[in-house]
Amino acid sequence: MPDMVEVVIDSVRVSLMSPQRIVILRQKDAECYLPVWVGPYEAEAITVALQEVEMIRPLTHDLLRNVFTTFNAVIVRIEIVSLQDDIFFGSIIAEVNGKTTAIDSRPSDAIALAVRAHVPIWVSQDVLDTAGILPERDMQTEEPPVSPPVEGPEGGAKDRLEVFEDFLKKLDKGDKEKPNN
Repeated sequence: MPDMVEVVIDSVRVSLMSPQRIVILRQKDAECYLPVWVGPYEAEAITVALQEVEMIRPLTHDLLRNVFTTFNAVIVRIEIVSLQDDIFFGSIIAEVNGKTTAIDSRPSDAIALAVRAHVPIWVSQDVLDTAGILPERDMQTEEPPVSPPVEGPEGGAKDRLEVFEDFLKKLDKGDKEKPNN
């Protein structure tokens, strides 16, 4: 496994702009995050497994895990191996009869399987270098606040309302009396 980094699932999030979901992977020994866009069904499958919800009948990823088990294949780990044209590529690494094999997979399906099989998730260092997010570096680019917030008797509400106060002062009070056209 040259240049691979172990990650854990930090969270599964909803995009408010699309039906897509985002699985946030966090580097196990550092504060580097990798957002992986997944479909709503895969996100649901990952979330159900993370919460250890028992389903009456097996879901697709449960079925896949059962097939591996039935044929005496052991899922060793999953890997996110590359990123090409904004598409992640993954592999399920399994051992069958003493032989290790990599099975091409969408990372979302591989992650859903990893949660069920309780196996580690590894990401290529190249993928992390390309798409990983380092919070410290990203926060340094933000402008510092112009003035510190003012704490009012309401516990900080005053500084939040000052924006509206300036706006209200600029309104033309005669606008209320003008007829609408």
